[in-house]
Amino acid sequence: MPSHDPAAPIRHAPRRVGLWLVGARGSISTCVAHGLEGLRNGQIEPVGLCTYRVPLNELPLPAVEDFVLGGHDVCRRRVAETAIELERERVLSPRLRTAASAAVAAYDSRIRPGVLDGADVGGADLDPESARLGSLAPLDQIAAMRADLRAFRAEHELARVVVVLLSSTEAWREPQPEWQAWGALESALREGRPQPASIVYALAALQEGCPFVNFTPNLGASPRALRELATLLRVPHCGSDGKTGETLLKTSLAPMFQARALRVLAWQGYNMLGNRDGAVLADPAHRAAKLRNKDEALRAILGQALEHSHVGIDFVPSLGDWKTALDFVHFEGFLGARMTLQLSWSGCDSALAAPLVIDLARLVEFAAENGESGALPQTACFFKSPLASPDGAHDFHAQFRELVEYAEKQLAALGRRRA
Repeated sequence: MPSHDPAAPIRHAPRRVGLWLVGARGSISTCVAHGLEGLRNGQIEPVGLCTYRVPLNELPLPAVEDFVLGGHDVCRRRVAETAIELERERVLSPRLRTAASAAVAAYDSRIRPGVLDGADVGGADLDPESARLGSLAPLDQIAAMRADLRAFRAEHELARVVVVLLSSTEAWREPQPEWQAWGALESALREGRPQPASIVYALAALQEGCPFVNFTPNLGASPRALRELATLLRVPHCGSDGKTGETLLKTSLAPMFQARALRVLAWQGYNMLGNRDGAVLADPAHRAAKLRNKDEALRAILGQALEHSHVGIDFVPSLGDWKTALDFVHFEGFLGARMTLQLSWSGCDSALAAPLVIDLARLVEFAAENGESGALPQTACFFKSPLASPDGAHDFHAQFRELVEYAEKQLAALGRRRA
């Protein structure tokens, strides 16, 4: 197979694609907006973008020039204000922020009020319209979100709109009976039974035929009822909870212990993070929803031999958009010798997540163009709790091989069609 410069993906026939970000004024969305503009004008390199590497860069994915940004948010803060905060924290360069200011202002003008989740309370910058939408019956909420997606697609003459959920972590909810089947959920909606905002956004996207990506630990399209609907409507989707830091490290290292037949006795993790997501996770109900996904991958890889694992999360306001993860691994080797691995991971959450959002938007748009539907197993390497996984389950290396093999199969099929 021919090799290509990772920084120069093959340019295919352009098609205008909408990228609709839920949580549009947050740090990740702001990094996505500036990153797309920086890639377009050559100010930044595609560091962290898997789709710029062989063989993914040979697929007919939408180019960054083809994306038009819009989104939903429940706050009135301007994207430019978030950008200034990120510049202050050394995430965005002053040069890039200035160069992208016109494009970012245009993006900001396309952001619509989202739905305030009934289980949450708004902050000082809450959009009153979002509070009003949050008080409506769920069918009316869905209708309002669908109308925004339709208007965005029509106004900008888009071939397709991809919806990516980037909103803050919702409070944990006990599973509801109606989430088990689409017929039951449809009845619950008609009865006016309130639903989490993430489910409202997912339903609006699926019913508008928009590929849906859940980058959060929120429910989104994860419940069986929504997955059934996605299959019925033949809409591709993926999720959930982007794998950007500590879990990425765990799912890369844990297979090493397993392959070398070393017995992991304990894996203790601790996370410190700032920014608005950190403030949300300071609440026990929201933190519980996040922590449910943090331990799942490790236990899936190491199995019953793992005697103890725990992850803690604390909000440290001064860290801003940076987070630090500390891990202590206690393991047993030959002759019963007990040893430890201790490491720390310090990174910018939004800068780690933004390229993955762009990758996923490109991949799910291609999947839709290719006639794929339902949960996409080739995207498993991007998530802590993938909805569909390769045989290697949570093993990052097995997951990434699945993505590469998927690309190679698609390229082979494209070659046959061209021939």
